[in-house]
Amino acid sequence: MERLVSLAKRRGFFFQSSDIYGGIQGIYDFGPLGVALRNNVKRAWWRTMVELRDDVVGIDAGILMNPKVWVASGHVQNFTDPLVECKKCHQRFRVDQVTGPRHAEDGGELTEARQFNLMFKTFIGPMENSSAQVYLRPETAQGIFVNFANVLNSTRLRPPFGIAQIGKAFRNEITPGNSIFRLREFEQMELEYFVPPAEEMKWLDYWKDARLKFYQSLGIRSENLRLRAHEKDELAHYARGAYDVEYAFPFGWSELEGIAARGDYDLSAHQKASGRDLSYFDDIKRERYIPHVVEPSAGVDRTMLTLMIDAYHEE
Repeated sequence: MERLVSLAKRRGFFFQSSDIYGGIQGIYDFGPLGVALRNNVKRAWWRTMVELRDDVVGIDAGILMNPKVWVASGHVQNFTDPLVECKKCHQRFRVDQVTGPRHAEDGGELTEARQFNLMFKTFIGPMENSSAQVYLRPETAQGIFVNFANVLNSTRLRPPFGIAQIGKAFRNEITPGNSIFRLREFEQMELEYFVPPAEEMKWLDYWKDARLKFYQSLGIRSENLRLRAHEKDELAHYARGAYDVEYAFPFGWSELEGIAARGDYDLSAHQKASGRDLSYFDDIKRERYIPHVVEPSAGVDRTMLTLMIDAYHEE
């Protein structure tokens, strides 16, 4: 992995951001070859997910949104990691990355776990107070959900149909690492596929297979790819099922893309919080319902890294 990262810098794929000042952890810049590869990844994804289908359209939502969006979605209350802090060096660590009551390196005592919100905050306008506080989006999905009615009314699509988006997202990760595998600023490729409630699991099966085939079509070796179903204790409280497309990275099998059946959680939450109708009326069956959602969610950066690892060979 270290040799690949060194080669990537020499050849102009990616560099530590602002490295002449010592860099900044979890942020990377992309050079000429990196930009070319990333653009190829995005074009392949967009062509597969949008251009070659008649049931998916695109959207490009804002990075900054009304903060009520993140309250309704649960991110303000629940988008957290439990952290402990070393009383000696004051470094912070995720609970799942420490063993025992002391810091392994300096022996310092660890504090009790506290919840840490992963969203970056900023301010709109000249005043820096709570009334002007907004968040850098931690995912692109909510921009799709809050525009569901706008897209539905302007396109006249009928479920099942999807809304796709490629865009930047930001998470204040406690432990970014493995070069561009886990970043604080990253680019997502997400599809929210809206389906009748009774068809949710059928479409989950469809998308998990389709997404695995996508990575195979990019030339990634099949023996380095697998599908893994989430155990019940891994699922979000609103999810009926989820799968990961995993890749055999040098540091072990890990997620390349997630595909989740999200139910009607997001649309219902935004309908309740906003007071706007986000249901769909089926004029053939004469019934109204809130569509359920199947979400394939991938990262441009992680896909780029996977392609480079899979192609890397030393003679």
